[in-house]
Amino acid sequence: MTMTPDHASGGHAPARRTVVAGALAGAAALLLGTRAASAAPARPLVLRLPAPTGPHAVGATVRHLVDPSRNDPWAPAIGVRELMVTVFRPAASGRGLPRMPQLTPDAAGVFTFLAPLVRPALPAAGVDWAATLTHARTGAPPLPGRRPVLVYSPGGGDSRALGGSLAIDLASHGWTVVTVDHPGDASEVEFLDERPGRERVRTTVLRPDLDAGTFRTMIDTRVSDLRFVLDALRLDRVGLYGHSAGGTAVAQVLHEDPRVAAAVNLEGYLDLMDGALLPVAREGTDRPLLLAGTDGFRDARLDRSWSALLGHGGPVARRQLADSHHWVFTDYAALVPQLAAVGLTTAAGRASMVGTVDPRVSVPAVRKLVRSFFARHLPVPGSVPGSGSVPASGSVPGSGSVPASGRAPGSAPPARWGRSPQ
Repeated sequence: MTMTPDHASGGHAPARRTVVAGALAGAAALLLGTRAASAAPARPLVLRLPAPTGPHAVGATVRHLVDPSRNDPWAPAIGVRELMVTVFRPAASGRGLPRMPQLTPDAAGVFTFLAPLVRPALPAAGVDWAATLTHARTGAPPLPGRRPVLVYSPGGGDSRALGGSLAIDLASHGWTVVTVDHPGDASEVEFLDERPGRERVRTTVLRPDLDAGTFRTMIDTRVSDLRFVLDALRLDRVGLYGHSAGGTAVAQVLHEDPRVAAAVNLEGYLDLMDGALLPVAREGTDRPLLLAGTDGFRDARLDRSWSALLGHGGPVARRQLADSHHWVFTDYAALVPQLAAVGLTTAAGRASMVGTVDPRVSVPAVRKLVRSFFARHLPVPGSVPGSGSVPASGSVPGSGSVPASGRAPGSAPPARWGRSPQ
């Protein structure tokens, strides 16, 4: 599964000793030594995230949630299970308010050290990871009224920060979106302060040689984390979406928890590493579930577990994006091509992460697929239910207006989504 770094926000800056110690602990745990060969430019590259497409500004707040009923499976000395989440809401205006960084300076410092270790295609130097800004505004007052809520779980080892672009786009169209970090699993999570059993910047315990027991613990923990978020935020009738291990977890929570109305699994297996199918795949679901994948990551294990679920029938659909790879569902879809354009990763490195698809195709295609699914099954008040819904077959077009005779001059080709062959 996935192993990518985390975003955490807010609070006072930790001591340099804390940040460095956390980074070294993470590096020792990962035991990775492969680095992408690249030449750093004279000035560090500042990466840019795509702007949201909806009519609303977006505000963001960070929250620390504590579950005293559970201990942390990765660090029992903590004594409780803690989560960091970001809440993105449609806002009346964000004018004059600061844009939230993708990574705080302290989280970015750890990520700079870990990036080429957890993702060999990423450069060891040459990027100012702290300079990337999201399109959400801190302190922006939310629009009044109740809105449907979506909850996002990132890939195994990934951070909520790397899913911010999709979350902000959904919020700009009217949903409230909660992105969740899973500490101990995410490469680094920044808390508001230290506490016994952990430092302020907590790094991953995952290793590249992930075994079946660790994978089971990761999925079980994520399922419990997501159900706790619903409890802590007093949420009912929500949508869930997740990438990789997050996709695995949201599908299982859909199966277990009647508060979940619909879910999107972005390329997460529906079995365990020992081959045992998860209950959702063994028993099926009577609530809408979208399975979205890529042609670059697809393998026999994914086909087996997804086909088991699809064999039950019900409101389950499968789609596949062409010329793409596993991290195209994250912010890497936009960021990695920028690295490749200036020689900070290779063509092979880019392909291994997001494929060869143009981000002008992949970013709007993924956004539209997820947005149209929730527009149908968890619509925003005042919208037309089912507008832009996922078709039974065929393609979901990319961005831009395409004339009947072909695509607009200079535009990217349309995305190629289709019903996956079984």
